[in-house]
Amino acid sequence: MNDPVLETRHRVIFGDNKRMLDIENESVHLMITSPPYPMIEMWDKQFRELDDQIDSLWHELEEELNNTRRQELVSRIYDAMHDDLAKVWKETHRVLVDGGLACINIGDATRKVNGVFRLFPNHVRIVEQCEKIGFFTLPYILWKKPTTKPMYKGKGAFLGSGMLPPNAYVTIDCEFILILRKGSPRQFKRKDPTRYASRYTKEERDRWFTQIWEVIGMKQYLSEVEKRVAAFPEEIPSRLIRMFSVAGDIVLDPFLGTGTTLKVASELSRNTIGYEIERRFRSLIERRFNEVHTGKSAKAELEFIYR
Repeated sequence: MNDPVLETRHRVIFGDNKRMLDIENESVHLMITSPPYPMIEMWDKQFRELDDQIDSLWHELEEELNNTRRQELVSRIYDAMHDDLAKVWKETHRVLVDGGLACINIGDATRKVNGVFRLFPNHVRIVEQCEKIGFFTLPYILWKKPTTKPMYKGKGAFLGSGMLPPNAYVTIDCEFILILRKGSPRQFKRKDPTRYASRYTKEERDRWFTQIWEVIGMKQYLSEVEKRVAAFPEEIPSRLIRMFSVAGDIVLDPFLGTGTTLKVASELSRNTIGYEIERRFRSLIERRFNEVHTGKSAKAELEFIYR
């Protein structure tokens, strides 16, 4: 089925996603995002720049010589990163309608810090934080990223000591798409025409509503500043938008990046609000949006707001 074609409005707010002052309470129907992943090295700088406490803890770790104290600092850094993200999840809960859903794409981290290789289970921490805020956790999706030749830092995917037990490690080749709901399921009028016009096919239902998705990840032909967002492929938000919203709904992405969620949602006749801190992404977001809507009959308005 094709979703109905509607006029839509799209707002990109360059500002603080921990205080979404431009969004009214209970006005958003669906949130889809992929935040920075705590304890993944490529996002250390972003966490440090946005939170003085995290930056201070890293400085302490770099200067500390006592091994026990260093390990405590690693745990405190990890906690602080998730406390930072939890402020966004709390604001998301505020702006979602009753029955609104939050879909969070997150990967766990493996890292050797302070001489110890370990897993940082980001998906667990986010679920714990969101449950405390008031979300109900629903069955999540495992996004398995197929590759033709598994690699890890330019080497084979296997981590450990050749064929000798017991000190090898399982390779991480899945990310999580967490699905959380605010309150009870959304209510609609009987045979709501927009809801029926937005329905998916049986084939789509059977393919999408399964716990393991195999979707090819984005190839990163991006500049250094763009690589910070590690954009997910359009197929991910496209499925989630079709599964968990109807045409005319408002979709929020508090970590908008280069605008993948906005682009896909606008194609599917949903309205969008996105928060982003990197103002240099404006031209990319605008270009991707215009590629979709230039010459189309349905009006789609794009607005940039600076806070």
